Formats: sequence, structure tokens, C-alpha cells
Amino acid sequence: MEATVLIPAYNEAATIAQVVRVAKEAGFPVVVADDGSVDATAEEAQRAGAEVVRLRENRGKGGAIATGLGRVATPYVILLDADLLGLKPEHLQALLDPVRAGEAEMTVGVFQGGRLSTDLAMRLTPFLSGQRALATGALRGVPGLEKARYDLELLLTRYAKAQGWRVRYLPLPGVSQVMKEEKRGLLPGLLHRMRMYWEILRYSFKAHLG
Repeated sequence: MEATVLIPAYNEAATIAQVVRVAKEAGFPVVVADDGSVDATAEEAQRAGAEVVRLRENRGKGGAIATGLGRVATPYVILLDADLLGLKPEHLQALLDPVRAGEAEMTVGVFQGGRLSTDLAMRLTPFLSGQRALATGALRGVPGLEKARYDLELLLTRYAKAQGWRVRYLPLPGVSQVMKEEKRGLLPGLLHRMRMYWEILRYSFKAHLG
């Protein structure tokens, strides 16, 4: 097998199994990096057929991915969020094919025709998508990967630009994800979203100054 699906997950017991099952149906081995979850994320992922790496405490998306990479032995890796809806095996193959064919160093999946709220957010900020495919060695070489939290996608996007990577943005028809307000409740979800945006802005400002 040429690629492994790597899924960072934090308290995603309600959706992780379906994402794992789709990746397995596509024929890929799956590693789930459970980022200090306090729910049944790890158990649900294991039951669905994933190899699970459990972090004792929450380290953020980059920390989870950096840890999960230790279990990836394939030349390519497909990164997926744990809360996707409408995902199909052909979406994963579409992400991998241009990288494997040498047509791009990284692909980025963009939601299309799933839910209006997530479609709009991705139309405005496609570079924040967590659905990506790239060479495993290239991902391991990203400086600061293990320290990235909410700013992981921005880190990958900026690093790709600095390295001159060819990046292809590809539509993922029918795919969306659960909004944070739905998972956590309106106020906690909104606060979490604002904190995430603040971290992204802070990273952008620091990177601009650097």
C-alpha cells in the first residue's frame, strides 16, 4: 500500500468510526492519533479498524499528527479530519492521485455541495482545510509541526509556499463536517471558534513579522 490515512482526533466519538470505515473501504491502512480524548474516540476508532495511538494529554492537531507519523510506513500520507460527513472512498483517491503521479507536492480538499455553512467557510479560507495528501517524508520535514495547534493548516500552507511546492486544491463533492457549535453547544462552540481564529491570526502576524 502506498498511502496511510492519518486522522488526528479529540473527542470525536460520534463521527470517527464512519471516517475510519470509509478510509478502510478505500483500501488504506488507518492511524488515528487520539489527542487526549476523554470520550470513547479511541475505542470507536479501534472497533472501526484503525490503529490507534493515544496521547496522554491534548497537544493540538500538530502534536497528534507528529505522534501518529511514527506509525506511518508508507511513502504517502492522507490527512483527514475526524468529524467529516459525506466522505466517500473516491474522495481519498482523488487527493492521493496527483501527488502519487508527481503532478503536485500537496493536494488540499475543498468541500463542495455538502452543507451551506461549511461550503461558505471553505470558499473563504480553502487553505484551512484539514484534508490533504503529501509525501510522508515531506510532512515529517515541516519545522514546528509538533507544536502547531489550531494553526496547523496555515503552517503547512506557508511551508509549501516557501518550498515552492505545487499545491492543487481539489473539490470534495458532498463532503462537509460537524460545526463546533453543534458539537459543543452554541456558546462553548462559538468561544472555541473564536479562540481558534485568534490563534490563526496570531500565527499569521508572527509569521509576517518573521
